Amino acid sequence: MEPALQFQLRITVSPELADTLRADPTCASHAALRNVLRRHDATLKCQFDAFADYVSEAEREGTENYPLYQWTRETIENPEKKAKYLRSFTVYVNGSEVYGKDIADILENELLQLVREDGIQRVSRFDTNPANNPQPPQR
Repeated sequence: MEPALQFQLRITVSPELADTLRADPTCASHAALRNVLRRHDATLKCQFDAFADYVSEAEREGTENYPLYQWTRETIENPEKKAKYLRSFTVYVNGSEVYGKDIADILENELLQLVREDGIQRVSRFDTNPANNPQPPQR
């Protein structure tokens, strides 16, 4: 029997909201978002910050054990990609970056209700099936 797919949600936000969310991960300035996240024991992590954390950890621990080190470092140093990833936030549920379909469905529907041009601009859904996702670069 194949393992059940897990899912991840990400939101893309306006540059202004991105700055606010990075400065205050409790989402105090966006009450509706804060309420949705609290209801599902969810938090946000800026993808740029996650990439920067990965690079820092790799440099501290030894890059040979971090297969995506070079790609990630180049990504965060590229101005266009940096701008993109500063606006992208991964939704963690109960501290996990992937979760079951039931919670992903509910959370996605609630987040979609918050989409506005001046705030949350897009909700994206990803799954753990490698055929549906880009694979790491060969290096």
